[in-house]
Amino acid sequence: MTENKKIGQPSLSLTFVWLAVIFCVCLIASNLFVPRLWQVGKLNLQLSGAVIIFPISYIFNDLLTEVYGYRRAMQVIWMGFALSAFVAVAAQLVSWLPQPLYPESREVADSFNKLFGLVPRTTMASLLAFLLGSQINALVMSRMKVATQGKGFAGRAIVSTLAGELTDSLIFYPLAFIGVMPFQAILSIILTQVTVKTLYEVIILPLTKLLAGRLKRTEGIDTFDYHISYNPFKLNT
Repeated sequence: MTENKKIGQPSLSLTFVWLAVIFCVCLIASNLFVPRLWQVGKLNLQLSGAVIIFPISYIFNDLLTEVYGYRRAMQVIWMGFALSAFVAVAAQLVSWLPQPLYPESREVADSFNKLFGLVPRTTMASLLAFLLGSQINALVMSRMKVATQGKGFAGRAIVSTLAGELTDSLIFYPLAFIGVMPFQAILSIILTQVTVKTLYEVIILPLTKLLAGRLKRTEGIDTFDYHISYNPFKLNT
């Protein structure tokens, strides 16, 4: 009995590579944007700068899981995890380098160190939150697809994103901002972020659905994860 029902066989096509690259770039960029908080209009609400780009990674997570299956999606998720960890370590090493020779350059170095000094903390929090949130997103998307026999893509995308984003935010914001922001403000930003990111998914859903259909046709693959292990460490397909 085969584990997956497919049209064709999964392959590392150029399209898959591009999806993986965009996913990883969105993840790494969002880690750099996290420390920049901003007020929502005149409301007493704050969002992280990462909200501009981070939801895109969940949209691509949906596409990868829908078309290529849970295990391929987890391969990309682990890739993003490793690359984000590399950037965090590199940023810390650069911030530890000696001061430059000229005073004008020292001002730039101090600004760099102040900004990227936050990156390791936010990235470590983000890595744990992202790994669990993305896994939940892929798992829910995969299981719902099997349960619905591939019907109702819109509902699956919204539910999986909501589950993944909620898991991500509940882990990330307490770890990243405890001691920096009041606890009430952290709860507020969690609720705001989950709401905004889910609305982001809903608004862009027609495009996501269009891309999913086109990918299935051009790649010649539509994966159903029958009888597979959802162990995130078992990545062979």
